[in-house]
Amino acid sequence: MRVVVTGATGGIGERISLRLAEAGHSVVLVGRAWERIDGARRRIAGAVPGADLGGEVADLSLAAEVRALAERLEPLPDVVINNAAVIAPLDASTSEGRQLMLATNHLAPYVLLRILAERLGDRPARFVIVGAHPGGLRRTPVDLDDLECRNHRALGPVPSFRPFVGYGRTKNMNAMFGYALAARLAKTKITVNGGHPGIVDQTGLGRSSTGLLRLFTVMINPFTQSLDEGADNPYWLATAPEVAGVTGKYYLRRRAVPTADHTTDPARVERLWDESARLVGLPADVS
Repeated sequence: MRVVVTGATGGIGERISLRLAEAGHSVVLVGRAWERIDGARRRIAGAVPGADLGGEVADLSLAAEVRALAERLEPLPDVVINNAAVIAPLDASTSEGRQLMLATNHLAPYVLLRILAERLGDRPARFVIVGAHPGGLRRTPVDLDDLECRNHRALGPVPSFRPFVGYGRTKNMNAMFGYALAARLAKTKITVNGGHPGIVDQTGLGRSSTGLLRLFTVMINPFTQSLDEGADNPYWLATAPEVAGVTGKYYLRRRAVPTADHTTDPARVERLWDESARLVGLPADVS
């Protein structure tokens, strides 16, 4: 089985890739720089001699690079695990003029999976979108009038916590996109499911956090899971026979769980789909 893993050069993504390599799967590691991809390949190969490991360089914050990645992947994957995500300052933007967290965390999987779904046609495949804890996200609904979080004050009274709330919104977008894509691909052999890896240390997500958010990340460290534990749910969704053919679900510790009503409301889900299409220059309709 050929598996593409984004954000595979460290943290959960690298550990998922290691698990896949140990099981004998061919793994394509996607990262921003070849040096980081090569480092991850060396570490995985050191643990799994003879592992079938490839690499693809793409800046997932740029829709043009994501599109190019989706169009050049060959042979086509059997599984795609969208794991890459960042927590960044709210005013951090990409060279394409998009807010960095929105572009990396939501628009990248939106472009990648849409194009790959078209290329796959009637071939079977699994799309896994790594999200966050659904319970923790209930209080951070997506503001469909402000996808790029320009209204900072709406994200709470503590400035240093606002990037974390913005990140939470993008994770809710992941769930909403997963439901929308699963519905559109319901008559194909492609399944789409989301899942939470748990709160995991050593992911690098909070490397740019400051103030109270930095203190918060330090305080929760004793309660975090290991990378192996964090990799389990995404790995299971990518490989388990018991979820073959299952689509449009969200999983926590290998169990399907509901997400907040604001992530499943049909009108909200469709509006996010259409707005995302507009932002990346794709048609709203799926061929």
